[in-house]
Amino acid sequence: MVHPLFDITGRKAIVTGGTRGLGHGMAEGLMEAGCEVVIIGSSDKAFSEAEAFSARGFACHGVKADLSRREEIYRAFQEAVEKLGGTLDIIVTAHGIQRRHRADQFPMSDWDDVIKVNLESQFILCQEAAKIMVAKGYGKIITVSSMSSFFGGQNVVAYSAAKGGVAQMTKCMSNDLLACGVNVNSIAPGYFATEMNEALLDPNCVRYKEICDRIPAHRWGEPQDMKGACLFLASHASDYVSGVILPVDGGYLAK
Repeated sequence: MVHPLFDITGRKAIVTGGTRGLGHGMAEGLMEAGCEVVIIGSSDKAFSEAEAFSARGFACHGVKADLSRREEIYRAFQEAVEKLGGTLDIIVTAHGIQRRHRADQFPMSDWDDVIKVNLESQFILCQEAAKIMVAKGYGKIITVSSMSSFFGGQNVVAYSAAKGGVAQMTKCMSNDLLACGVNVNSIAPGYFATEMNEALLDPNCVRYKEICDRIPAHRWGEPQDMKGACLFLASHASDYVSGVILPVDGGYLAK
C-alpha cells in the first residue's frame, strides 16, 4: 500500500529528455506511481518510447522538439499541456547535452549550444510550468543539475557554467514561488552509466578509475536510481522541501 504522502495517482507530468538515460528512468518511475506523463525528446524516439510505455499500460504521450530553439520550447510545452488535458502538476527538466574541450580551446559555438539547451531552455520550461502551477496554487518543479553544480569539473566549462546556473535558478525560483504553493527543487546526479558519460566509461581510462575509487557505493549509477528522489520531490512528501539541490551520487560528494 502506498503511503498517502507519496501517492501521485492521476497527476499530470512533463519529463524532458524522457526518451533515454536519467529522464527515461524518472519518467518510468512517475508512471509506475500512477502519473500520466508526456515525454519530450529531440527525435522520433519520443513517439516510439511513448508507444512502448503505453503498451505496458501506462498513460504516456510523446512530443518531439529541438530545445535549443526558443520557439520550439514554447511550442513543445503547449503541445504537452494540451495532451495532459490543459493542466500540469509536475515538470522534470532532464534533457541536456555535453561538449568537452579544454577551457582555453572551448569553441564559442559549443558554448552557445550548451548554455541554450542546459540552462536557458530549463528556465523557459520551468517559467511556463510555474504560470500554470501558480494559478492552481500547487505544483512541483524538478530541475536536473549536476555534480558540476558543486565543483568545476574538467574540460566541461560550458556544462559546469550551465549546471551551476540551474542550481542558482532553482533556489531563486523557490524563493519566488513557494508561497504560491509551488515547490522548486533540483536533483544533482552523480556519475551515471548513460550515453552522456560514454567518454568516461572506458575501464582503461584514468578518469574512470578515479571516479570509481571515490564512489562509496562502489558502482556508477543507473537510471532507476533516480526514481526514488524524483517521486519524493514530485509528491506531497516534499511539501516543506524547496530550494534544495539533492545529490543522487552514491555518496560521491560526501567523500
